[in-house]
Amino acid sequence: MKNIVAMLALMVLATSCKNEKTKEEVVSEEPQETSQVDMTKKLNKYVSVKLTSDISKLTENGRKMLPILIQAAEKMNDLFWYEAYGDKDALLNSISDADTKTFTIINYGPWDRLDGNKPFVEGVGEKPLGANYYPKDMTAEEFKAAEIEDKNSIYNFVRRDDNGKLYSIPYHQQFETEVKEVAALLMEASTLAEDDGLKAYLELRANALLTDNYQPSDLAWMDMKSNTLDIVIGPIETYEDQMFGNKASHEAYVLIKDQDWSAKLARFASFLPELQKNLPVEEAYKTETPGTDSDLNAYDVVYYAGDCNAGSKTIAINLPNDEEVQLKKGTRRLQLKNAMRAKFDKILVPISEVLIDESQRNHITFDAFFANTMFHEVAHGLGVKNTINGKGTVRESLKELSSALEEGKADVLGLYMVQQLHEKGEIDGDMKDYMTTFMASIFRSVRFGASSAHGKANMIRFNFFKEKGAFSRSEDGTYKVNYDNMIVAMKDLSGLILKLQGDGDYAGVEALVAEKAAISNELQSDLDRLSASNIPVDVIYEQGTEVLGL
Repeated sequence: MKNIVAMLALMVLATSCKNEKTKEEVVSEEPQETSQVDMTKKLNKYVSVKLTSDISKLTENGRKMLPILIQAAEKMNDLFWYEAYGDKDALLNSISDADTKTFTIINYGPWDRLDGNKPFVEGVGEKPLGANYYPKDMTAEEFKAAEIEDKNSIYNFVRRDDNGKLYSIPYHQQFETEVKEVAALLMEASTLAEDDGLKAYLELRANALLTDNYQPSDLAWMDMKSNTLDIVIGPIETYEDQMFGNKASHEAYVLIKDQDWSAKLARFASFLPELQKNLPVEEAYKTETPGTDSDLNAYDVVYYAGDCNAGSKTIAINLPNDEEVQLKKGTRRLQLKNAMRAKFDKILVPISEVLIDESQRNHITFDAFFANTMFHEVAHGLGVKNTINGKGTVRESLKELSSALEEGKADVLGLYMVQQLHEKGEIDGDMKDYMTTFMASIFRSVRFGASSAHGKANMIRFNFFKEKGAFSRSEDGTYKVNYDNMIVAMKDLSGLILKLQGDGDYAGVEALVAEKAAISNELQSDLDRLSASNIPVDVIYEQGTEVLGL
């Protein structure tokens, strides 16, 4: 823990820049002195990992560009702090306990992201469902009835004027100073880019940050193929908005492509149309054609910032989220190989040694973990983006429940695709490896907490699979996979989720979440055994130019 505290003490200094925001924009009450909770236990939920990569493979210009991209990425931290909480400095300055301050930095606020967003700083209260995207006293009904410009835009805040009327303010106006700085850095990096596609993308992304028009840069990003350096930056995922799932959060990843691994994965993109046709659901729910320009790539991630760095850390990415871009160009699936390996070695293997039946532990493999994670991202591009009955997009019709169901779809369809490609002889290895590793991964992801979309998705799958007899629990508290039943459960749950999405069935999804997204006492006792064994829940990163030796 001391190493974590020391490392994050530097982060306190690095993230202490003052944001001039109005008082109405702070989402919590003035915090009181921190409670005397056992922060050692909370901090021990994380294990520190160095994010490194072989930068000797970069050109001279690439090595010059990398620190500039990291500098641009780092600025996403303050933007996400504001979106998730409000006045970061006021909160951190109110906390005297060093460990509590460290834990606050990890969570980008005073709520424990791995424990259902429970507050751990006295006086802040429950986390608002709308985070800081909306006035904290705004109700869902008030928002629905209000006449607000670009009401459903994912790139604006909702605020209240002096007369109490709701209005919107675009991100590029709220963050005018910050996005100008980031745009300038991206333009500086573009002058060093030797890859034409990367150069064009950086220039368009810089403009997007200044205008909130991200589609041209998303299209350029999909056209970019031969680059080694990459940066994913801007307001992207909508998980933080748990009121409507409708406001995007700022984040950034700085990436170095592993060209050799990426070449091995490239051929899987060609199977997407066939996989779409073979989905285990009625024809009406698979009429959309996934973009054939999708690609699969492996990367070393060398910097996380903002949303993706809060609480549980992403190990694979599927972007862009723009449905029009997806239908036209497909998506890019980025496998974060070094981050994935860290979680496998430090978390998944130890979990399997406690909760997986001894006779099946030999089926826990990194290759299976990598493939399951990769095809989870592939599965995001399959199914339907628009409802089949005129209710608009799936995201619009399912609102705040869309993220959890989409993650559930990707998980189970990912395994379905592994099974399909394995039958075709396109994937090597024992299918038992993929299914057993999949089972162990449920326990890993469930520990992220019921408040996250991934946590809800994993609990739905766990309880659905349990009802279908896909696994059994022994008297010693270990779990054994029934491989035949898991195949059946996998197909049944895939069909159910795809139908709920295609129908835009909000009530049906709400019932599914209410019934199956809860952690039973028995499962909680098993998860508690993992904590008692000092198995971390997730990672925090030592990252940046010094770690890379720049």
